[in-house]
Amino acid sequence: MANIQDIAKLAGVSVATVSRVVSGRGYVSEETRARVQKIVDQLDYAPNRNAVSLKKGKTMMLGIVALTFDSSMGVFLRSFSMAAQSEGYNVTVFVTNGDKARELEALEMLRHKQLDALVFVLRLSPWDEIESYAKYGPIVTWERVELQKVASVFMNQYDGYMLGLEHLYAKGYRRIMNIYGRMSGKNTRGRMRAFADFCEKYGLNPNEMEHFYNKGRITHGEEIAHWWFAQDTPPDAILCPTDYLASGFIAEARRLGIRVPEDVAVVGFDDTNNVARLFDMTTIHYPIDLQAENAFRIISNQLDDKDQPLQELEFRLVARKTT
Repeated sequence: MANIQDIAKLAGVSVATVSRVVSGRGYVSEETRARVQKIVDQLDYAPNRNAVSLKKGKTMMLGIVALTFDSSMGVFLRSFSMAAQSEGYNVTVFVTNGDKARELEALEMLRHKQLDALVFVLRLSPWDEIESYAKYGPIVTWERVELQKVASVFMNQYDGYMLGLEHLYAKGYRRIMNIYGRMSGKNTRGRMRAFADFCEKYGLNPNEMEHFYNKGRITHGEEIAHWWFAQDTPPDAILCPTDYLASGFIAEARRLGIRVPEDVAVVGFDDTNNVARLFDMTTIHYPIDLQAENAFRIISNQLDDKDQPLQELEFRLVARKTT
């Protein structure tokens, strides 16, 4: 099997020149590049990735750990991967489905230098256990935590949810129902605190309307539309945990003859895909893509000795025709 020295000798160039041609980085004249590439193709040369990793002191592999794969995870993964690939890194995904052994596998790969860094989207392992691995490489999380050894790119859901509540109040809605997502998450608790403070601010009864918990699917939205239809005094506005659930509610409401927003207003949460646009839905813009890019910048700053500034993150109300 040919090596890089063989190619350099046959092409009459330095090993460094061959390396620039193979990696696609650095300047090489078109004539020299074509000559080297021809020999590379003839010999079917492929660089030894293990040798490259040893030389660089990096595997150029990053890991993402998540409990499951949903729409938000898809946005985060796509944005993080694109940022990583632009700097020559590849990304491997560990979907644990609640299996802590998969998390430990990722952490052990970091310890054994098979990964350069890890991002935890959602995890089961205790933070003190995860922090103990931070000495082997950067660890970043999407969760809302404040730790010394693990950086976080979280945004306070309280702020985003309050935007939706204030918008509904300004529009004249008072019988507001909340549909909350995963109750074990700090994001949901932040949204619940926002509603409690909102009700106190305006003298509203927080228990006037029934609320739903641990909901997030389109089918949950459809089920809640049937629940709404059966009520004698239904809520006049609904805040949803995701645009997907909101779309399920709106679609089923239309089939039942419920008018949105004349009978009930609907606010989604995300605005990271085309669902809100398709339904002309009022929603809270949540910049998951920028959070993912910030996660990579934190990692890159440590691994590549850079000083890239993090991007400003803020929630934004996007008012459309469902309120």
